[in-house]
Amino acid sequence: MTPDRVLVDAKRTVADFHDALDRSSTTDLAEVVAKHTVDDYRWRGVDPLGDHRGADAAVEAFHLPLRTALSPLQRRTDVFCAGRNDVDGGASVWVLSMGHLMGLFDRPWLDIPPTGRMAFLRFAEFNRVEAGRVAETALFCDVIGMMAQAGQYPLPPPTGAHFVYPGPRTNDGLLVDQQDPAEGQATMDLVNRMVGDLSDLNDVANATGDDTCPPEVLARTWHDDMIWYGPTGIGATYTIDRYQAQHQYPFRLNLTAKGFNGHVARFAEGTYAGFFGWPNLTNTPTGGFLGLPGANTPADMRVVDVYRRDGVRLAENWVFIDLIHWLSLQGLDVLGRMRQLLGIESIVPAPEAS
Repeated sequence: MTPDRVLVDAKRTVADFHDALDRSSTTDLAEVVAKHTVDDYRWRGVDPLGDHRGADAAVEAFHLPLRTALSPLQRRTDVFCAGRNDVDGGASVWVLSMGHLMGLFDRPWLDIPPTGRMAFLRFAEFNRVEAGRVAETALFCDVIGMMAQAGQYPLPPPTGAHFVYPGPRTNDGLLVDQQDPAEGQATMDLVNRMVGDLSDLNDVANATGDDTCPPEVLARTWHDDMIWYGPTGIGATYTIDRYQAQHQYPFRLNLTAKGFNGHVARFAEGTYAGFFGWPNLTNTPTGGFLGLPGANTPADMRVVDVYRRDGVRLAENWVFIDLIHWLSLQGLDVLGRMRQLLGIESIVPAPEAS
Protein backbone atom coordinates (compact mmCIF):
# COMPACT_ATOMS: atom_id res chain seq x y z
CA MET A 1 0.00 0.00 0.00
CA THR A 2 1.28 3.45 -0.97
CA PRO A 3 -0.54 5.83 1.38
CA ASP A 4 -1.71 9.24 0.26
CA ARG A 5 -0.51 11.59 3.00
CA VAL A 6 -2.28 14.52 1.32
CA LEU A 7 -5.63 12.98 2.24
CA VAL A 8 -4.59 12.38 5.83
CA ASP A 9 -3.41 15.98 6.15
CA ALA A 10 -6.65 17.28 4.57
CA LYS A 11 -8.73 15.29 7.04
CA ARG A 12 -6.68 16.69 9.91
CA THR A 13 -7.31 20.22 8.60
CA VAL A 14 -11.07 19.69 8.57
CA ALA A 15 -11.11 17.81 11.89
CA ASP A 16 -9.22 20.68 13.53
CA PHE A 17 -11.67 23.16 11.98
CA HIS A 18 -14.67 21.25 13.30
CA ASP A 19 -13.08 20.87 16.74
CA ALA A 20 -12.42 24.61 16.92
CA LEU A 21 -15.98 25.35 15.81
CA ASP A 22 -17.46 23.01 18.37
CA ARG A 23 -15.42 24.57 21.19
CA SER A 24 -16.09 28.17 20.15
CA SER A 25 -18.63 30.54 21.61
CA THR A 26 -21.11 32.64 19.65
CA THR A 27 -18.82 35.65 20.07
CA ASP A 28 -15.72 34.13 18.45
CA LEU A 29 -17.31 32.08 15.66
CA ALA A 30 -16.21 34.49 12.92
CA GLU A 31 -12.64 34.53 14.23
CA VAL A 32 -12.53 30.72 14.28
CA VAL A 33 -13.91 30.38 10.76
CA ALA A 34 -11.50 33.02 9.42
CA LYS A 35 -8.51 31.29 11.05
CA HIS A 36 -9.24 27.96 9.32
CA THR A 37 -10.32 29.20 5.88
CA VAL A 38 -8.77 31.09 2.97
CA ASP A 39 -9.41 34.79 2.43
CA ASP A 40 -11.78 34.18 -0.50
CA TYR A 41 -13.55 31.33 1.27
CA ARG A 42 -16.75 30.16 -0.44
CA TRP A 43 -19.58 28.78 1.68
CA ARG A 44 -22.79 27.53 0.09
CA GLY A 45 -25.79 25.84 1.62
CA VAL A 46 -29.20 24.52 0.69
CA ASP A 47 -32.09 26.96 0.37
CA PRO A 48 -32.62 29.32 2.06
CA LEU A 49 -29.05 29.43 3.45
CA GLY A 50 -27.51 30.77 0.25
CA ASP A 51 -24.12 31.11 -1.44
CA HIS A 52 -21.61 33.36 0.33
CA ARG A 53 -18.01 34.57 0.31
CA GLY A 54 -15.93 35.04 3.43
CA ALA A 55 -15.98 33.87 7.03
CA ASP A 56 -18.31 36.60 8.30
CA ALA A 57 -20.97 35.79 5.71
CA ALA A 58 -20.82 32.05 6.47
CA VAL A 59 -21.22 32.71 10.19
CA GLU A 60 -24.12 35.10 9.66
CA ALA A 61 -25.93 32.76 7.25
CA PHE A 62 -25.52 29.47 9.12
CA HIS A 63 -23.25 29.03 12.12
CA LEU A 64 -24.59 31.75 14.41
CA PRO A 65 -28.34 31.24 13.74
CA LEU A 66 -28.05 27.47 14.22
CA ARG A 67 -25.88 27.81 17.32
CA THR A 68 -28.45 30.22 18.75
CA ALA A 69 -31.36 27.87 17.98
CA LEU A 70 -29.82 24.53 19.03
CA SER A 71 -27.96 24.78 22.30
CA PRO A 72 -25.67 23.30 23.37
CA LEU A 73 -24.81 22.18 19.84
CA GLN A 74 -23.29 18.72 19.49
CA ARG A 75 -21.74 17.27 16.32
CA ARG A 76 -22.39 13.56 15.81
CA THR A 77 -20.40 12.38 12.80
CA ASP A 78 -21.06 9.00 11.18
CA VAL A 79 -18.93 9.20 8.02
CA PHE A 80 -15.64 11.06 7.63
CA CYS A 81 -13.45 10.50 4.59
CA ALA A 82 -11.44 12.30 1.93
CA GLY A 83 -10.45 11.86 -1.68
CA ARG A 84 -8.95 13.32 -4.80
CA ASN A 85 -11.73 14.66 -6.98
CA ASP A 86 -12.64 12.26 -9.77
CA VAL A 87 -14.28 15.15 -11.65
CA ASP A 88 -11.10 17.16 -12.21
CA GLY A 89 -8.67 14.27 -12.49
CA GLY A 90 -7.58 14.49 -8.88
CA ALA A 91 -6.51 18.15 -8.98
CA SER A 92 -8.59 19.09 -5.93
CA VAL A 93 -8.86 17.36 -2.55
CA TRP A 94 -12.16 17.20 -0.69
CA VAL A 95 -13.20 15.99 2.75
CA LEU A 96 -16.70 14.66 3.46
CA SER A 97 -18.34 14.56 6.85
CA MET A 98 -21.89 13.33 7.42
CA GLY A 99 -24.09 12.87 10.45
CA HIS A 100 -26.29 15.03 12.67
CA LEU A 101 -26.01 18.32 14.51
CA MET A 102 -27.98 17.95 17.73
CA GLY A 103 -29.12 20.25 20.49
CA LEU A 104 -32.07 21.53 22.47
CA PHE A 105 -34.34 23.34 20.04
CA ASP A 106 -35.03 26.34 22.28
CA ARG A 107 -35.14 29.21 19.77
CA PRO A 108 -36.48 29.54 16.21
CA TRP A 109 -34.30 28.59 13.26
CA LEU A 110 -35.34 29.85 9.81
CA ASP A 111 -38.61 30.76 11.60
CA ILE A 112 -39.23 27.09 12.37
CA PRO A 113 -40.79 27.22 15.87
CA PRO A 114 -38.75 25.71 18.71
CA THR A 115 -39.89 22.63 20.57
CA GLY A 116 -37.86 22.83 23.77
CA ARG A 117 -36.78 19.27 23.05
CA MET A 118 -33.83 17.59 21.40
CA ALA A 119 -33.67 18.07 17.64
CA PHE A 120 -31.41 16.42 15.07
CA LEU A 121 -30.36 18.30 11.95
CA ARG A 122 -29.11 15.78 9.42
CA PHE A 123 -26.14 17.10 7.42
CA ALA A 124 -23.50 16.29 4.83
CA GLU A 125 -20.62 18.72 4.44
CA PHE A 126 -18.01 18.82 1.68
CA ASN A 127 -14.82 20.82 2.30
CA ARG A 128 -12.17 21.52 -0.34
CA VAL A 129 -8.75 21.88 1.28
CA GLU A 130 -5.85 23.90 -0.09
CA ALA A 131 -2.48 24.25 1.65
CA GLY A 132 -3.81 23.42 5.08
CA ARG A 133 -6.91 25.63 4.99
CA VAL A 134 -10.50 25.18 3.88
CA ALA A 135 -11.11 26.94 0.57
CA GLU A 136 -14.70 25.93 -0.09
CA THR A 137 -17.59 24.39 1.83
CA ALA A 138 -20.84 22.92 0.54
CA LEU A 139 -23.29 22.22 3.37
CA PHE A 140 -26.38 20.12 2.75
CA CYS A 141 -28.84 19.79 5.62
CA ASP A 142 -32.36 18.48 5.91
CA VAL A 143 -34.40 21.63 6.63
CA ILE A 144 -37.68 19.83 6.01
CA GLY A 145 -36.58 17.27 8.60
CA MET A 146 -36.31 20.06 11.16
CA MET A 147 -39.77 21.28 10.15
CA ALA A 148 -41.15 17.79 10.72
CA GLN A 149 -39.64 17.61 14.21
CA ALA A 150 -41.35 20.91 15.01
CA GLY A 151 -44.76 19.70 13.80
CA GLN A 152 -44.56 21.77 10.60
CA TYR A 153 -44.18 19.00 7.99
CA PRO A 154 -45.18 20.68 4.69
CA LEU A 155 -45.70 17.79 2.27
CA PRO A 156 -48.07 14.84 1.69
CA PRO A 157 -47.14 11.54 3.40
CA PRO A 158 -43.80 10.12 2.19
CA THR A 159 -43.44 6.81 0.39
CA GLY A 160 -40.56 5.72 2.65
CA ALA A 161 -39.95 5.85 6.40
CA HIS A 162 -38.54 8.91 8.14
CA PHE A 163 -36.58 8.64 11.40
CA VAL A 164 -33.21 9.64 12.84
CA TYR A 165 -31.03 7.70 10.42
CA PRO A 166 -28.16 5.60 11.76
CA GLY A 167 -24.60 5.62 10.52
CA PRO A 168 -23.02 2.67 8.72
CA ARG A 169 -24.09 -0.79 9.75
CA THR A 170 -20.40 -1.72 10.06
CA ASN A 171 -19.59 1.20 12.41
CA ASP A 172 -16.42 1.96 10.44
CA GLY A 173 -17.29 5.23 8.71
CA LEU A 174 -14.71 7.47 10.45
CA LEU A 175 -11.66 7.06 8.21
CA VAL A 176 -9.22 9.11 10.25
CA ASP A 177 -6.14 7.03 9.41
CA GLN A 178 -4.51 6.13 6.10
CA GLN A 179 -6.51 3.91 3.77
CA ASP A 180 -5.45 1.56 1.00
CA PRO A 181 -5.78 3.55 -2.26
CA ALA A 182 -6.78 0.37 -4.09
CA GLU A 183 -9.86 0.06 -1.89
CA GLY A 184 -10.90 3.63 -2.66
CA GLN A 185 -10.41 3.08 -6.38
CA ALA A 186 -12.56 -0.06 -6.26
CA THR A 187 -15.31 1.94 -4.55
CA MET A 188 -15.05 4.78 -7.06
CA ASP A 189 -15.17 2.37 -10.00
CA LEU A 190 -18.28 0.70 -8.60
CA VAL A 191 -20.08 4.01 -8.01
CA ASN A 192 -19.22 5.16 -11.52
CA ARG A 193 -20.58 1.91 -12.99
CA MET A 194 -23.81 2.37 -11.03
CA VAL A 195 -24.17 6.00 -12.18
CA GLY A 196 -23.48 4.89 -15.73
CA ASP A 197 -26.28 2.30 -15.56
CA LEU A 198 -28.75 4.95 -14.39
CA SER A 199 -27.60 7.41 -17.05
CA ASP A 200 -28.17 4.78 -19.72
CA LEU A 201 -31.72 4.24 -18.40
CA ASN A 202 -32.36 7.99 -18.54
CA ASP A 203 -31.18 8.11 -22.15
CA VAL A 204 -33.58 5.30 -23.05
CA ALA A 205 -36.44 7.01 -21.21
CA ASN A 206 -35.84 10.36 -22.89
CA ALA A 207 -35.69 8.68 -26.31
CA THR A 208 -38.55 6.18 -25.99
CA GLY A 209 -40.65 7.17 -22.97
CA ASP A 210 -39.90 3.80 -21.33
CA ASP A 211 -38.80 4.76 -17.80
CA THR A 212 -38.80 1.28 -16.28
CA CYS A 213 -35.81 -0.29 -14.57
CA PRO A 214 -35.56 -4.06 -14.28
CA PRO A 215 -34.34 -5.03 -10.78
CA GLU A 216 -31.54 -6.95 -12.46
CA VAL A 217 -29.99 -3.63 -13.49
CA LEU A 218 -29.76 -2.52 -9.87
CA ALA A 219 -28.51 -5.94 -8.78
CA ARG A 220 -25.37 -5.42 -10.89
CA THR A 221 -24.07 -2.90 -8.37
CA TRP A 222 -26.35 -3.16 -5.29
CA HIS A 223 -26.83 -5.86 -2.66
CA ASP A 224 -30.37 -7.23 -2.47
CA ASP A 225 -30.64 -5.96 1.13
CA MET A 226 -29.51 -2.44 0.25
CA ILE A 227 -30.60 0.44 2.49
CA TRP A 228 -31.41 3.84 0.95
CA TYR A 229 -31.71 6.75 3.39
CA GLY A 230 -33.52 9.53 1.54
CA PRO A 231 -34.39 13.08 2.54
CA THR A 232 -37.44 13.95 4.60
CA GLY A 233 -40.31 14.03 2.11
CA ILE A 234 -39.22 10.74 0.56
CA GLY A 235 -37.88 8.71 3.49
CA ALA A 236 -35.78 5.58 3.78
CA THR A 237 -36.32 2.18 2.23
CA TYR A 238 -34.82 -1.32 2.50
CA THR A 239 -34.11 -3.99 -0.17
CA ILE A 240 -34.06 -3.53 -3.93
CA ASP A 241 -37.74 -4.40 -4.27
CA ARG A 242 -38.94 -1.83 -1.74
CA TYR A 243 -36.45 0.77 -2.98
CA GLN A 244 -37.99 0.49 -6.42
CA ALA A 245 -41.54 0.66 -5.07
CA GLN A 246 -40.96 3.42 -2.53
CA HIS A 247 -38.54 5.68 -4.35
CA GLN A 248 -37.14 4.69 -7.73
CA TYR A 249 -40.42 4.29 -9.59
CA PRO A 250 -42.11 7.36 -8.03
CA PHE A 251 -39.00 9.27 -9.12
CA ARG A 252 -38.61 7.76 -12.58
CA LEU A 253 -42.28 7.71 -13.60
CA ASN A 254 -43.32 11.10 -12.23
CA LEU A 255 -40.32 13.15 -13.37
CA THR A 256 -39.51 13.48 -17.07
CA ALA A 257 -36.89 15.12 -19.29
CA LYS A 258 -34.16 14.09 -16.87
CA GLY A 259 -30.82 15.69 -17.55
CA PHE A 260 -27.52 15.15 -15.75
CA ASN A 261 -25.57 18.35 -15.13
CA GLY A 262 -22.44 16.81 -13.63
CA HIS A 263 -20.83 16.90 -10.20
CA VAL A 264 -18.72 19.48 -8.42
CA ALA A 265 -16.92 16.78 -6.45
CA ARG A 266 -16.95 12.98 -6.59
CA PHE A 267 -14.44 10.86 -4.69
CA ALA A 268 -13.92 7.72 -2.64
CA GLU A 269 -11.73 6.51 0.19
CA GLY A 270 -11.71 2.98 1.50
CA THR A 271 -15.20 1.54 1.15
CA TYR A 272 -16.92 4.96 1.21
CA ALA A 273 -17.70 7.43 -1.55
CA GLY A 274 -19.58 10.68 -1.93
CA PHE A 275 -20.54 13.27 -4.49
CA PHE A 276 -22.56 16.44 -4.89
CA GLY A 277 -23.66 18.69 -7.72
CA TRP A 278 -24.83 22.30 -7.93
CA PRO A 279 -27.15 21.17 -9.48
CA ASN A 280 -26.71 17.49 -10.36
CA LEU A 281 -29.98 17.05 -12.21
CA THR A 282 -32.70 18.90 -14.07
CA ASN A 283 -36.13 17.30 -14.42
CA THR A 284 -39.77 18.18 -14.99
CA PRO A 285 -42.52 16.94 -12.63
CA THR A 286 -45.58 15.56 -14.39
CA GLY A 287 -47.51 14.84 -11.18
CA GLY A 288 -47.22 12.35 -8.34
CA PHE A 289 -43.67 12.87 -7.08
CA LEU A 290 -43.78 13.76 -3.36
CA GLY A 291 -47.55 13.43 -3.68
CA LEU A 292 -47.72 16.78 -5.48
CA PRO A 293 -49.36 17.79 -8.78
CA GLY A 294 -47.27 18.32 -11.87
CA ALA A 295 -45.90 21.74 -12.70
CA ASN A 296 -44.52 21.00 -16.17
CA THR A 297 -41.69 23.34 -15.20
CA PRO A 298 -38.05 22.19 -15.45
CA ALA A 299 -36.40 22.39 -12.04
CA ASP A 300 -32.87 21.78 -10.77
CA MET A 301 -31.99 19.24 -8.08
CA ARG A 302 -28.94 19.67 -5.88
CA VAL A 303 -28.16 16.18 -4.60
CA VAL A 304 -25.67 14.47 -2.29
CA ASP A 305 -25.03 10.73 -2.34
CA VAL A 306 -22.86 8.98 0.26
CA TYR A 307 -22.18 5.28 -0.30
CA ARG A 308 -20.80 2.32 1.60
CA ARG A 309 -19.41 -0.56 -0.45
CA ASP A 310 -19.53 -4.10 0.90
CA GLY A 311 -17.42 -6.41 -1.24
CA VAL A 312 -18.27 -6.00 -4.92
CA ARG A 313 -21.60 -4.21 -4.41
CA LEU A 314 -23.03 -1.16 -2.67
CA ALA A 315 -24.80 -1.76 0.63
CA GLU A 316 -25.91 1.63 2.03
CA ASN A 317 -26.69 5.02 0.50
CA TRP A 318 -27.40 8.26 2.36
CA VAL A 319 -29.05 10.87 0.12
CA PHE A 320 -29.69 14.60 0.53
CA ILE A 321 -31.80 16.60 -1.94
CA ASP A 322 -32.33 20.34 -1.67
CA LEU A 323 -36.08 19.87 -2.02
CA ILE A 324 -36.86 23.40 -0.83
CA HIS A 325 -34.85 24.78 -3.76
CA TRP A 326 -36.42 22.32 -6.23
CA LEU A 327 -39.92 23.22 -5.08
CA SER A 328 -39.18 26.95 -5.14
CA LEU A 329 -38.33 26.72 -8.84
CA GLN A 330 -41.91 25.50 -9.35
CA GLY A 331 -43.42 28.36 -7.37
CA LEU A 332 -43.83 26.71 -3.95
CA ASP A 333 -42.15 28.61 -1.08
CA VAL A 334 -42.22 25.97 1.65
CA LEU A 335 -40.85 28.15 4.43
CA GLY A 336 -42.92 31.14 3.31
CA ARG A 337 -46.11 29.10 3.55
CA MET A 338 -45.09 27.93 7.02
CA ARG A 339 -44.59 31.55 8.11
CA GLN A 340 -48.07 32.40 6.81
CA LEU A 341 -49.64 29.48 8.67
CA LEU A 342 -47.85 30.54 11.86
CA GLY A 343 -48.97 34.14 11.45
CA ILE A 344 -45.39 35.41 11.07
CA GLU A 345 -46.26 36.74 7.62
CA SER A 346 -49.59 37.82 6.21
CA ILE A 347 -50.99 36.06 3.18
CA VAL A 348 -52.79 39.31 2.27
CA PRO A 349 -50.63 41.58 0.12
CA ALA A 350 -49.79 44.93 1.66
CA PRO A 351 -51.63 47.85 0.04
CA GLU A 352 -49.64 49.85 -2.45
CA ALA A 353 -48.44 53.24 -1.26
CA SER A 354 -50.42 56.11 -2.76
